Amino acid sequence: MACLISSPNLVQGMLVEQPSHNQSFSHAWNLNKTSNHALFSKRCRLTKNRSFKSSRTVRSALVERLQGSSSVEEEIESEFIRELKQDLQAEEGPRFLREIWREVQGLNDWEGLLDPLNSHLRQEILRYGEFAQSSYDSFDFDPHSKYCGSCKYGRAELFERMDMAHYGYHICRYLYATSNINLEKFFRKSSSIRSIWSPHANWMGYVAVTSDEEEIERLGRRDILIVWRGTVTYLEWIHDLKNILRPAHFRDNPLVQIESGFNDLYTTKEENCKFCSFSAREQVLAEVKRLVERFKGEKLSITVTGHSLGGALALLSAYDIAEMRLNIVRDEKKKTKKIPVTVYSFASPRVGNLKFKERCDELEVKQLRVVNVHDKVPTMPGLIANEKNKLQKYLEDTVHFPWSYAHVGTEFALDQTHSPFLKPSADLSCAHNLEAHLHLVDGYRGKGRKFSLANKRDIALVNKDSDFLKSEYGIPPRWRQDHNKGMVRNSEGRWVVPDRARVEHHPPDTAHHFALAMKVAHDPQFNV
Repeated sequence: MACLISSPNLVQGMLVEQPSHNQSFSHAWNLNKTSNHALFSKRCRLTKNRSFKSSRTVRSALVERLQGSSSVEEEIESEFIRELKQDLQAEEGPRFLREIWREVQGLNDWEGLLDPLNSHLRQEILRYGEFAQSSYDSFDFDPHSKYCGSCKYGRAELFERMDMAHYGYHICRYLYATSNINLEKFFRKSSSIRSIWSPHANWMGYVAVTSDEEEIERLGRRDILIVWRGTVTYLEWIHDLKNILRPAHFRDNPLVQIESGFNDLYTTKEENCKFCSFSAREQVLAEVKRLVERFKGEKLSITVTGHSLGGALALLSAYDIAEMRLNIVRDEKKKTKKIPVTVYSFASPRVGNLKFKERCDELEVKQLRVVNVHDKVPTMPGLIANEKNKLQKYLEDTVHFPWSYAHVGTEFALDQTHSPFLKPSADLSCAHNLEAHLHLVDGYRGKGRKFSLANKRDIALVNKDSDFLKSEYGIPPRWRQDHNKGMVRNSEGRWVVPDRARVEHHPPDTAHHFALAMKVAHDPQFNV
């Protein structure tokens, strides 16, 4: 029956009098039985005339299911009205994101926005999830490629190649990382290609900023965006992590500890590599400092997103930005104010101990953790001592248990079994897949509500890098690939891997802006 529901705008347009956002929902539905019947009949006529493939099938199946009832039409009408009310309830509130952007960014820890799922929040989760997905789709992880470990596209073309130019962001810089831990096979480069790419560096994401004026108006602010790439394979990397907590030392508090593998990836640098001469941490802090200064006086937000390992790095860098006070600015009257720092993470593992969580809360770092309850990665590390253990604080403070971890922020839990499009799968990578998470976000209406794709997100995307869709939909598994694996014919008619534009490394002012960032971090006048 969910297929009978069109977009919220079309549904609202059928009301005799469309209520404003400050009118109560009950007033909007103060319709008599005749009005309800007329609304139902009109909706059925519109649905019948729409080129919506499954609407007639759904209606027929519903009629068959209800055969034998005293009045099939009354039963259909009743179910339709019930679902229509649910949709309008989800749409209740301000019509424009700019009116509630701070709440959508987690000002009140998303209270009242998740059940039912607010339409603005849904769109923002999907949008940031697509930014995270772009870091996978543009990453060259082919071990046979001489560019393995780099981004396939230059900064100026990435969003266009990913069909994301309409989002109105401009990529300011790429992020690179090195590590002395064995994360994946593609982190180890063959000696035969060292002269082409780098034996140390791996492309880990990018920093972007809203540049389109219409998008800034829609968002209600200019958004500084940090995107972290996760790992391409499933659990191999998490087994390679050391699972040992280490003091972050971003401040002088040794009790705030993070997983040592994440710390290595975030803070390690290689002086002999032009891509990793600055650590990922230094790259991020320098760019955030530069952008905050450049757009001083404007409404700003700092949003960090990532999936899996990328989600862990997203939280770690968001904490670092807040701990270093880079989100604190002074206006013309020398008054300080905070730029909100928000993390949208997907299938992220735990990052630090309970003191780390408490410090993130103190700094007002907001995280919305989107998880699939069947995914194992968000349960690690910290299988024994975690935020669900009532004795965790005792274990950390008294026993000094060295493997105590705690999640940060608000959990948004989804269940893959609620989607009628997904097949039962024992493949754990399916439960961890980012596109599957975005599919579940699009279909989630609230606890106890029927799964229904609110934004009609293409279900084929689920199988982009998995085999999770039911076979009846005819979508081949793992269908996304480069045309001819990137091979092209040269002027002699031979098939070759084309040379790419020179891989960009760091802007010349990186050291300058990082030094400014450290100066701000230790300036007592920036306390709030």
